[in-house]
Amino acid sequence: MTIYENAAKYLSQIKDELVAMQAWSATPIEAHRLIDMGAFGTKTMAFTEWLQFVLIPRVQHIIDTKGDFPAQSNIAAFAWREFDGLPNAQHLCTILTAFDDLFNQP
Repeated sequence: MTIYENAAKYLSQIKDELVAMQAWSATPIEAHRLIDMGAFGTKTMAFTEWLQFVLIPRVQHIIDTKGDFPAQSNIAAFAWREFDGLPNAQHLCTILTAFDDLFNQP
């Protein structure tokens, strides 16, 4: 399986888990919230919104264009801190850890 196929698989799992957590929005995010949003969107949105409206579209664009992925990813570290103590988010954190592992190979 190529890195693009693996990344697409994880994007699907991330979306499915956000839906299961009732954190997936059918309403698009306001454009102004995407400007100067800070790391992981912390200035203007919830982390789950950042996953849906920033991470997923950006990674999907890389997949669609066969572009270059980042040299490393640390999304899971932020997710584990963000969702600390929320048992219904553990599976999402596990998925994000596997997603990061795609890019954090020696």
